[in-house]
Amino acid sequence: MSYIKKPMMIESKSFDIIDDIIKEEGRVYPSDSEIHRLIFRRVIHTSADFDYLDNLKIDPEFIDVFEGVINTPLTVYTDTQMALSGINKAAFGKLPWEIKCLVGDETVRALAKEEGITRSMAAVSVALQTEGKKLFVIGNAPTAIFRLLEADEKTLSDVVGVIGVPVGFVGAAESKEMLYEHAIPSIAALGRKGGSNVAAAIVNALMYYFVGRNE
Repeated sequence: MSYIKKPMMIESKSFDIIDDIIKEEGRVYPSDSEIHRLIFRRVIHTSADFDYLDNLKIDPEFIDVFEGVINTPLTVYTDTQMALSGINKAAFGKLPWEIKCLVGDETVRALAKEEGITRSMAAVSVALQTEGKKLFVIGNAPTAIFRLLEADEKTLSDVVGVIGVPVGFVGAAESKEMLYEHAIPSIAALGRKGGSNVAAAIVNALMYYFVGRNE
């Protein structure tokens, strides 16, 4: 049996198929920007879902801000270990950044229990109280976005942007609509679709474009 075995060849072939399907269906990428196309292509590759051509909204300011901080110390906060695990560590290692998922942190657990809130909300509260520049990557918890957007302007001053793509039926669409309309730079997947895999795919696309990858 003959089939493609090399991971990079499989990925490249998948991207070619994605481009061909978009062309055959008479559709186009929402932007001619190379980085925008790379994000859409990688999200579709991860999800096999072409609806993201319509649902995924990329704030051009987010791209500018991301590029502007690639040489600046910063902490990426994910809402799940799955999102954290899906981010390519070889590429991430080229950045002067840290990456954390606080949902299992004891301080976060205690705060969530004390206030009767989700651990995702508590994790955002703890992250916001921590000094330093921050990028939030949220693929599962709408409550994390709600808590983030409840913060005042001063508290949000260190937040460079938000990748908000939680999947689900309770609060997911509403939280992402609020994020999309907020002044904070963002990438948001409107509607119910999303997920930790999509969140990680977006981060990877950005890193591969700006710093490359080692694989």
